[in-house]
Amino acid sequence: MTEIAHGTVIVQSGEAVLPRWWRTVDRMTIFCVLTLFAIGILLGFAASTPLAERNGLDPFHYVIRQAAFGAMGLSAMIFVSMLGPVTIRRLGVLGFFGATLALAMLPAFGTDFGQGAIRWYSLGFASVQPAEFLKPVFVIFTAWMVAASQEIAGPPGKSVSLFAMVVIVGFLVMQPDFGQAALIIFAWSVIYFVAGAPMTILFGLVGLVALGGVFAYNNSEHVARRIDGFLSAEIDPNTQIAYAADAIRNGGVFGAGLGEGTVRWTLPDAHTDFIIAVAAEEYGVVLVFLIIALFATITLRSFFRLMRERDPFIRLAGTGLASLLALQAFINLGVAARILPAKGMTLPFVSYGGSSVIATGVAVGMLLAFTRLRPQGEIGDILLSRHR
Repeated sequence: MTEIAHGTVIVQSGEAVLPRWWRTVDRMTIFCVLTLFAIGILLGFAASTPLAERNGLDPFHYVIRQAAFGAMGLSAMIFVSMLGPVTIRRLGVLGFFGATLALAMLPAFGTDFGQGAIRWYSLGFASVQPAEFLKPVFVIFTAWMVAASQEIAGPPGKSVSLFAMVVIVGFLVMQPDFGQAALIIFAWSVIYFVAGAPMTILFGLVGLVALGGVFAYNNSEHVARRIDGFLSAEIDPNTQIAYAADAIRNGGVFGAGLGEGTVRWTLPDAHTDFIIAVAAEEYGVVLVFLIIALFATITLRSFFRLMRERDPFIRLAGTGLASLLALQAFINLGVAARILPAKGMTLPFVSYGGSSVIATGVAVGMLLAFTRLRPQGEIGDILLSRHR
């Protein structure tokens, strides 16, 4: 019963940890992640070279840094995927309080690197963005609270998680970072919805988000400018959106060829938020569709595996992590294709950025741990047995 409750894997006689992990983990998801990272490195050779030249650095300076960040992120992914759900829950809750504290202290000790939003801690040799690490551990905390609230005489977990979400969103809006705030709201809503929340509460939350958007539009020139630019029938040719749109158009189906793109020389964020524009221009929509397919594979395979899961916490946390990864990718792609207003959001595993790659590696490691095969039986068989 202990093994069933905690979701542990039955250990075969003489079987070591690595073979047992390899037998139970979703290897297709690992392959998709490695492919996304390889694509990111490939695009980095083109996208980051102009930035290195402007800063007087070696042409492959940022590619080497991204490879180092990727090694740390992928190592974290593998390590976390070997942990048990209970261990991940404990570490996730501790990480949640630590990341929340780091987020709250940003106004006093953080920096904006000249971008107008205090989102980073400068370490001299690198920088850390607490919001990136907060997202996966917030999912763990919320799933734990919501799952605990479903138990008999359980705590008011839904209310506690709602309060935590409001506090975190408040800190993010103060930076301001509306993109990360939207991801936090979305993650909480997905977990709450999967747990069986009344639709009236979710509709009420949508209304509050809409009111918050109106408030931000009326009180923030930065937000208003981006929304006006998105709604305008004509695109300012000197904006990043215009450069990205031209690059996608010029790339066509098969692209202009390796190293033949020009958008990397005009886009300031070609290596981060708009790296998909570089992919579309040099390799065409073929590579863009491949990237979309890789993210879709990770998300759908995770959902199918979680459908067999009987532990409420694992089911909620896994669904939240998979949905968070999919939404972040969708926002990044949607901004470049001008179906969403401009918002700084990296493409997981593809865009340059140490905090993003390492935090996403931790998140996917958690997802891999939650979707590992466990001897618990199909959930349909369990439900049928209760009615016999």
